[in-house]
Amino acid sequence: MPHPITIPVSYVELVIQFQHPNVKAFDDRAGILQAIFEALFPWSPKLDDVEPVTTGKLSDHGLIFRLPLKQIAMFFGPAFCRFSRDNIDWGEAEETLKIFEVALAAFMGITGQTPGTKNSAVALHLQPKDGSFMDILTPFIPSQIACIEQDGPATMASVVRWGKRKITLDGSSSVANAAFLRFEREFETAATFTSIAQQVLEDEKQLFSILDVEEIRP
Repeated sequence: MPHPITIPVSYVELVIQFQHPNVKAFDDRAGILQAIFEALFPWSPKLDDVEPVTTGKLSDHGLIFRLPLKQIAMFFGPAFCRFSRDNIDWGEAEETLKIFEVALAAFMGITGQTPGTKNSAVALHLQPKDGSFMDILTPFIPSQIACIEQDGPATMASVVRWGKRKITLDGSSSVANAAFLRFEREFETAATFTSIAQQVLEDEKQLFSILDVEEIRP
């Protein structure tokens, strides 16, 4: 039987690199702000939830748009954009994709940017309904290491990276008695938001099967 778990904290992020940086487009920062703001009207954006970023490296400059009730943040800069949402479940995926798509389309419409590669990241804190988070992590501790002390390990961490994929497994540092899972993947330029979401869902299913866990929702 899979370990029954809840996911009290989660996070999803998508970063889109542009094929060519366009610093000049941000000469019309007000125009960019207005275009994206109007595109987000169906979700009742507030001007005070828009934040200009003018510190750090030039590629870090840009505009942050937040939709607090949706726990969504979006950053648009001259070299890349980043979309994120906290505590999302798959029932909210369609709405999330719609928000990201209309905001990106508005940005590209005024700046002429062309999307390049896309990188997704999902972070989940897996809290067992009973037992310890180490029940999830212990099978992945190398036996040669696990046996060097009489006491069982208090926690463990593992990071595996491929050319376009990365998986991190750890004990959660912010949620009591929880394991932490983060999985990342790079997608080609032509990948759509929908195809990315489908692949992320398949990745999650695969990893849950490997970890032998099953989410229990209220």
